[in-house]
Amino acid sequence: MRLSHNDHSECVQSAQPWRRILRTVLVGTSASVLLCGLAACGDNTPSPSLTQSSAQAQGSYTEKLSGEFAAAGASSQKSAVDALIVGYSALQPNIAMSYDPSGSGAGVNTFLTGAVAWAGSDASLSDEQIQSSQAVCLGSTAFEIPVYVSPIAVAYNLSDYGLNDSSVHMSPSTIAKIFTGKITSWDDPQLKKENPDIADKLPSLEITPVWRSDKSGTTKTFQTYLHHTAPNDWTSEPSETWPNSLGQGAKGTPAVTMTIGQAQGTLGYADFAQVSGLGTVAVGVGSDYVAPSPEATAKLIDESAASSDSLGADGRFVIDVNYATQESGVYPIALVSYDIACPVYKDARTATYTKQWLTYALSDAGQKISQDNAGSAPIPQSLREKMLPVIDSITAASSGTAAKN
Repeated sequence: MRLSHNDHSECVQSAQPWRRILRTVLVGTSASVLLCGLAACGDNTPSPSLTQSSAQAQGSYTEKLSGEFAAAGASSQKSAVDALIVGYSALQPNIAMSYDPSGSGAGVNTFLTGAVAWAGSDASLSDEQIQSSQAVCLGSTAFEIPVYVSPIAVAYNLSDYGLNDSSVHMSPSTIAKIFTGKITSWDDPQLKKENPDIADKLPSLEITPVWRSDKSGTTKTFQTYLHHTAPNDWTSEPSETWPNSLGQGAKGTPAVTMTIGQAQGTLGYADFAQVSGLGTVAVGVGSDYVAPSPEATAKLIDESAASSDSLGADGRFVIDVNYATQESGVYPIALVSYDIACPVYKDARTATYTKQWLTYALSDAGQKISQDNAGSAPIPQSLREKMLPVIDSITAASSGTAAKN
């Protein structure tokens, strides 16, 4: 939602009691915008989930920290991280945190230089990145912890035709054909066949594909889905870069959704939490069509995690998402976003911070904050319980022992 100058002023004035928390919020982020997102404008208190969950988690953070801590990475995590920073800062009021949503690839590269404590990434580490991490992790190798799961929506703009409130049905093959230029018009016979209830409303209008122009884990997730579900129509190998120049490219998720919203007939892919006001495709799963939602995506992650034999190998928790699921009511395009960290840090202060941050993100409190403020799907409790011992073993090289909370 775009706020006017007056809206900003009203929100800031009403939220004065929370300035003590927000002084630690993202560098470069407007406190008034964040407050309006996390608290109701005109109310003196933030979202109940922030206050309640912070109180519940208080006992886990007995070692107090101070100073500045930085992280960088996936833009998809930004809404969740913004909210988590407010909650975590209530427990550690003497720190200043920043998160640069520069993209998965850029964030991991920054982490590998040692410039940030952890990185957010929508893609797991490559073999080369794992090897490179030994330099920053003091001989050990980095690990991934899934902290944020979101549906990737196939979003469109047909507002002039009254269709943004209707979930247009598309099979995986149809989606792949649109993004490869084989289907180019909204009144294509295949689209009419899949959408008998609104076939007469589908306009004779060119479809303009919109894609991420920057290196992105969201892009790799979307391509991986097409690769598994429509291999005859999507022949490109999944990659963090988009493989063709059809339509319009845009850098970052906010730019993708803005581009879709600016023109009729556009169709792109983006984090579900950031497609407000746009139409979303109900994708074909088995004999049904399923619209994106946190609940339908949580079912996919639960199913995928239960069937994975490699979770926890070498301390890494990379979820093998079952994109080709045929289960009823399961939404199949899920972005699993990871926090990438070291088992060993140079100093105890960074090790303690990273350990506390990851623990908080995976806690009931952190998961509720992410769901309430970013629309994410909850990570299964059974999986979180398996990851916590890995986080608990984070070590500070200067002391040779695991950092204590």
